[in-house]
Amino acid sequence: MAFWDYANPTRFLRLVQIVLPWLIGLCVLFFAAGLYMSFYMAPEDYQQGDTVRIMYIHVPAAWLCMMCYTVMSISSIGTLVWKHPLADVSAKSAAPIGAAFTFMALVTGSLWGKPMWGTYWVWDARLTSVLVLLIMYLGLMTLWRTMDDPIKAGKAAAVLTLVGALNLPVIKFSVDWWNTLHQPASVVRMDGPTIHPDILWPLLVMATAFTLLFFVIHFMAMRNEILRRRVRAMRMRAASATHPGPAGAAQPAE
Repeated sequence: MAFWDYANPTRFLRLVQIVLPWLIGLCVLFFAAGLYMSFYMAPEDYQQGDTVRIMYIHVPAAWLCMMCYTVMSISSIGTLVWKHPLADVSAKSAAPIGAAFTFMALVTGSLWGKPMWGTYWVWDARLTSVLVLLIMYLGLMTLWRTMDDPIKAGKAAAVLTLVGALNLPVIKFSVDWWNTLHQPASVVRMDGPTIHPDILWPLLVMATAFTLLFFVIHFMAMRNEILRRRVRAMRMRAASATHPGPAGAAQPAE
């Protein structure tokens, strides 16, 4: 069966039923390993002490808030270009998850920044662009809720999502383009990571755990959205049958 065949909602639900338990199991294993490595195996920082362990939550959350919006952008292209039946479902389901990861990244970053920078917040390029990303998530969620027609809402949200995608390279390269308090990239680099392996490996394991968590929640949310739309369609058909138009008005019983 071709991958495109899973555009059928029924086949997708069947796939989710098979894959989801394995994803949940892997997610639990990676979180258990990642938390153990982060708090018991990774060394303290010679300057930051145990405060550096916030990194193992903050950095994966920051990565995931951008990855989630990337998934939404790809889904939006699928909605506008290929009219993929599940593209809008994917984008709508990912928005609250991305908002949660973005909020987590901002909160943990503030908690980490207070002992390091002496303040919870500064209006530097990285922090401001991530805050804009959170506002974009909230705006898209509001747009989906304010429009009754899911097809029209999906198209409008897809256009807004692609416009907002211009913020992603700003977040990524803000530390290179402007003078910010954030350090430059130290993991994904052309010349390789600059972090010691004792710190890098727990970070990568936690990043994998967060990624698996995203897919677990995303698949669950997509399943719920498909079922929600089916219930809506059934209610509309039932309402049409109960209250037919003038041309199909029920005749009085004799």
